[in-house]
Amino acid sequence: MTAADDENDGQATERVVIRDRRKIDTKVEPKAPTAKGKASVGAHRAAEPEEEAPKVEEEESKPADQPEEKPALGAELEALRTELDERTHDLQRVTAEYANYRKRVDRDRGAAAELTTGTVLTSLLPVLDDIDRAREHGDLAGPFASVAESLNTVTGKLGLVAFGEKGDPFDPNRHEAVAHLTSADVTEPTCVEVMRRGYTLGERLLRPALVAVADPE
Repeated sequence: MTAADDENDGQATERVVIRDRRKIDTKVEPKAPTAKGKASVGAHRAAEPEEEAPKVEEEESKPADQPEEKPALGAELEALRTELDERTHDLQRVTAEYANYRKRVDRDRGAAAELTTGTVLTSLLPVLDDIDRAREHGDLAGPFASVAESLNTVTGKLGLVAFGEKGDPFDPNRHEAVAHLTSADVTEPTCVEVMRRGYTLGERLLRPALVAVADPE
């Protein structure tokens, strides 16, 4: 142990304080980037994706889609035209079939009406024969003559036509020969006697006429 130590043991040690009144500038000026720093910053920015890149792709993709829409629209238009033509042909066919149906119905209706009228008139032919015989014998007079005339008028309006007169050429399609004789007064088969008159309704033969036929000698 030294003398200095003995002195320190006997006395309290005083703490030494150093005071520095100089001001410290806390502002740190940024250092200018070096060439190597500039290269690293440029590489970092180049690595970042650009935000406008998708917009450019969208703008470039739109013109590419337009040519694909035109062929699709043309095909759809062609399909519509084909369908329109088919519907037009169907309509024309149905219209023609309906027109033919109406003509057939009108023809059948007319035939049915003529058949019904012919049936009624055929049932009246015996009455007309009695009127003809009464007229030949001179018995058609008075009120009975008026009734007979009215009946003939009505049947004529319905289309009934009488035929069969003396001197008519013989027609096997309209006359029924019940007697044959020869005569020098005729040059062809001729009806020389009418026993019963025939009747037609339009083009329909209701009853042939009964006649006597004279052939030339």
